[in-house]
Amino acid sequence: MELQSIKQRFGIIGNSEVLNRAIEIAMQVAPTDLTVLITGESGVGKEVFPKIIHQLSAWKHGNYIAVNCGAIPDGTIDSELFGHEKGSFTGAIDSRKGYFEVANGGTIFLDEVAELPLSTQARLLRVLESGEFIRVGSSKVIKTNVRIVAATNVDIPKAIEDGKFREDLYYRLNTVPIHVPSLRERKEDVFLLFRKFATDFAEKYRMPTLQLTEDARTLLINYRWKGNVRQLKNITEQIAIIEKERVIDSEVLSRYLPQDYSTRLPVLFHDPNNSKLSERDLLYKVLFEMKRDVTDLKQLVGKMIKNENLSAHLHPSDMEIVKDVLNDKVNDIDAVGQIYPLKFEASSEPHVINSGFEDSIQEPEMLEESLSLQDKEIELIKRALKKHNGKRKIAADELGISERTLYRKIKEYNIS
Repeated sequence: MELQSIKQRFGIIGNSEVLNRAIEIAMQVAPTDLTVLITGESGVGKEVFPKIIHQLSAWKHGNYIAVNCGAIPDGTIDSELFGHEKGSFTGAIDSRKGYFEVANGGTIFLDEVAELPLSTQARLLRVLESGEFIRVGSSKVIKTNVRIVAATNVDIPKAIEDGKFREDLYYRLNTVPIHVPSLRERKEDVFLLFRKFATDFAEKYRMPTLQLTEDARTLLINYRWKGNVRQLKNITEQIAIIEKERVIDSEVLSRYLPQDYSTRLPVLFHDPNNSKLSERDLLYKVLFEMKRDVTDLKQLVGKMIKNENLSAHLHPSDMEIVKDVLNDKVNDIDAVGQIYPLKFEASSEPHVINSGFEDSIQEPEMLEESLSLQDKEIELIKRALKKHNGKRKIAADELGISERTLYRKIKEYNIS
């Protein structure tokens, strides 16, 4: 089957080389019985690839079951996947087949596989090695013939290093890896996706299709799209519903793009030669350097005022420029880490700088701040729980993790 027909059949939009390569690998591996691990950021569309593999495989006439491993609590995950016997635990009023039993002769897609607890990972490894499993509360071995496709947006080698994922399971799952590219890796497809979503929403809501000006199109393509295709679709729908004008310029578009992912911020990357600093470590380092720059700038202006008597010569418009420079610097910091803002007092004299500004210039204060990722993680979890009055589900949503992961971290860090 040709690549283009596969795209049309499964609704895949895009012509980038990296996307085409991922689809080609899925097509090539589908007729085999090899296990596939699909990786990629959240929102890139990983869920489409297991369907391609299933439909082009010998298992296409069997069941296709998709399981979100991150959405199932630790206490019931074994029962959901492998089934249980009557009376095996409180509430087990009857025997039940698990997904591996129901999917026998078909395909099972394990999404967010890195969220599985270690005990369940051991059970999954046995299925991969021998095709056997045991229901919860039973001693009878059950055979299954099922094609396993797994997906994750987690860096599994890092999870293995942290003791959260079994190395032997990783190599079993990763027989054939497929990386689904982010929108940043396939910029040429961004406008194609926007146009497709805009057309779909125009038909759905019975309104004219959105059009982008040239500057809006440039902004759309160069935006970082942290949420990838899912975020692009969501923003397109917002604009289609809210905006009355059908021609969208960059000013209107920018109102819908979260500024915390703005392209004006420095892009951090992992240096393979420096294994000690992660991306988050580098971000904190940048923040502290920016704070030091602001302090130095305040010192410099203070010395100029005190030593050179600029208050008698500086026009108010020149002072506004100084204020703008400092405020711009602070805004840059605020956009990244919400560092403290600088405040200026209005001058009451036309040619004299207000003494409050001069008094505010102090010697730089060297802050001893922890760069521990664990400390930062604990702090964020505590803030989220406090903000939402201890409601873990809402706190987990804001933190961008599953409720089960939040519960595990609360126990791990002994957070009260």
